[in-house]
Amino acid sequence: MRLELFLLVAVVLGAAGKPLSKAAARNKLLLISFDGFRWDYDQDVDTPNLDQLAVDGVKAKYLTPPMLTMTAPSHFTTITGRWVEDHNVVHNLMYNTTTNIKLPFKQTMGRSEWWDNGVLPLWITAQNQGLRTASFHYPGGGATYRGQAVDRALLEEFDHPDDNETEWRQNIDLVLSWFSEEDFDLVTLYYGEPDNVGHRKGPDHPDRKTIIEQIDRTIGYLRTGMDRHQLTHSLNVIITSDHGMTTVKKRPQVDEIILNDYIKLSSVSSFEILDYGGFGILEPKPGKEQEMVDALRKAPNLTVYRKNEMPESFHLGRSQRLPSVVVVADLGFNLNSRLILYINKGDHGFHSGEMDMKTIFRAFGPDFRKNLLFEPFDSIHIYPLMCKLLQIQPEAHNGSLAVTEDMLQLGGASHRASQSVLLLLLSMLLLLTML
Repeated sequence: MRLELFLLVAVVLGAAGKPLSKAAARNKLLLISFDGFRWDYDQDVDTPNLDQLAVDGVKAKYLTPPMLTMTAPSHFTTITGRWVEDHNVVHNLMYNTTTNIKLPFKQTMGRSEWWDNGVLPLWITAQNQGLRTASFHYPGGGATYRGQAVDRALLEEFDHPDDNETEWRQNIDLVLSWFSEEDFDLVTLYYGEPDNVGHRKGPDHPDRKTIIEQIDRTIGYLRTGMDRHQLTHSLNVIITSDHGMTTVKKRPQVDEIILNDYIKLSSVSSFEILDYGGFGILEPKPGKEQEMVDALRKAPNLTVYRKNEMPESFHLGRSQRLPSVVVVADLGFNLNSRLILYINKGDHGFHSGEMDMKTIFRAFGPDFRKNLLFEPFDSIHIYPLMCKLLQIQPEAHNGSLAVTEDMLQLGGASHRASQSVLLLLLSMLLLLTML
């Protein structure tokens, strides 16, 4: 009897020493971002492929982006795991408060001096540890960091169309070929929708629903492409976004915020970006800060902050690049500095705590658990998850793997299950000693 128990313990110990899911070499990772995909956009549209992802992988109830809820700052938080005040990409526009330069979003994409602030993005960290990485239109991918470029980077042209479904599929084909034929380990892929249609038509317009259906077909095309390229068992995929979208409040329903009605901006401000969604920045002229703050605080539906007095939860106040005064409009109220020229029907840039600013998270692949509905979490935590998947040592970051590790086959719950097995074995060994 004792011999049989010893043999049983030996067999179970051998099994417990192995991962509970099938051990494999390092799998590849594809990160896809659909700009402006609000957390609930798939709830009023038929999305069979997104629905299937919830069965075949992980779906978070929603994802909270950082303050700022803008494309460039949020994407760079995802790829660095750092708060905006640390990576200092504090706007979609490259600007200089001294020279008053303001470069459009797509021109900013290729300017390394805007992105390279001492924080290394995942592409560079992975390359420095022997991996091959690529960026396909992803914000920050076209810059150099400490003189080092991403192995392969494609930038969008200024007039690049956002909604061409044929091109979307071609992008998928090209990226999958990078994995299957050129042995890339990490690729980040960016699509400009549904942000574009959300701005032009508003989040409740039928055209937004049409784009979500197109995104769903693209995800289906991705999955059949993974089969075709024999990547289904070696490629992990994370699908996410940078921010949500809300309907812009306009006359005659509301009075729009015209800041020049409360103070003559030209007399107190040396620099400003105020006609860009719900988030504005100003640099007061010397000695004019108090006058500026007092006057703007009289405007309705607007919160005015000195940079050094912003809530710690914003993770913005220590930024060296952010100007001295920040204004944040209430949800749906867009900022107008002097004239009402704002034509967007939908926008973002509002407080990240607003549900309309929340976004999506889906993940599937060999390292992810299946049929798992995950609690909401902050996008800052995606970075350590990606490092875990790529089996690389992360840079210093503000996220935590503990938040997301229960998504993984080899982490979290499975690790605790292994510990439970070992405890059972110890109990059996104790029993043997008593026989």
